[in-house]
Amino acid sequence: MEATFETDVSSSFSYTLYRAKVLGLEMAYVDTQPGKAKEDIPTALFLHGNPTSSYLWRNVIPHVSPIMRCVAPDLIGMGQSSKPTNMPYRFTDHYTFLSTFINTVIPSGPVLLIVQDWGSALGLHWAYQQAELSSTSPARVLGIALMEFVRPFPSWADAALPKEMEKAFKGFRDPLIGRKAIIEQNAFVEQFHPQGQLRGMTDEEREYLGRPYLDQQSREPIWMWTNQVPIEERPSDVYDIATRYHDWLLQCEVPKLLLWATPGILVKREQAQWYLENLKNVEGVDLGAGLHFLMEDHPRAMGQAIAAWAKKIVQDEE
Repeated sequence: MEATFETDVSSSFSYTLYRAKVLGLEMAYVDTQPGKAKEDIPTALFLHGNPTSSYLWRNVIPHVSPIMRCVAPDLIGMGQSSKPTNMPYRFTDHYTFLSTFINTVIPSGPVLLIVQDWGSALGLHWAYQQAELSSTSPARVLGIALMEFVRPFPSWADAALPKEMEKAFKGFRDPLIGRKAIIEQNAFVEQFHPQGQLRGMTDEEREYLGRPYLDQQSREPIWMWTNQVPIEERPSDVYDIATRYHDWLLQCEVPKLLLWATPGILVKREQAQWYLENLKNVEGVDLGAGLHFLMEDHPRAMGQAIAAWAKKIVQDEE
């Protein structure tokens, strides 16, 4: 496969990080229209995964911000957000903070979700919860753009990870091997993460992404995320949550945009094709060559695709 990707990707993060008080702690976030927090305007909510931050979306947001307000938080314990030492950082912990963050920073108005990795699980669970509430309040989910998304995997074979990655993730879930690799040796940040994009990382990108995880305590969220992947019905609570939002995703009429690349990691070409055939009200974009962090290899193509799709949705709503 020809390794094609955009070659002029900026490493610079030009956004101001605002801070919201959430359950007594602070969550850092990008907000392109901070003065509009109390207005019922469409907001694009960008949600990152492990082990990244709002920095992941730095080259995608500029394409979407002319159309609507854009908000991109750093999940609790990650990026520039607070890093409490007494939190287990399970999925449910992250969801409690994220849902409270949304109620604080985007208290009303329609939300367009743009999600990847664990951001997809959190965002889809929130969307499902909003659908459950929509009979008594206005529906808030304007659309869902998803890529490399987390769903329930009945088995490791269903996850279809590359052999070496499957071996690594099985090791990460071991309380001794995994903790040593991620907490003590910082393997996920320094070795595993850079392997998720084709073009490699610049020194500036490595420094920015690694800065929140310089000490062992700060790596607790990274290790816990690897233990939360819903595979073989474990962990049972996360697997049940993922099953519910995935079932809802397959039957709901909310507009969807699926972006994928080849070979991909969580969403390969064959999976993308299946979802294009089975999701309702979906459009698809093949970005070309890519692995897991598609916005690092194809930010312009991704941003333009999301912007064009979002513009149509907003116009339809008016």
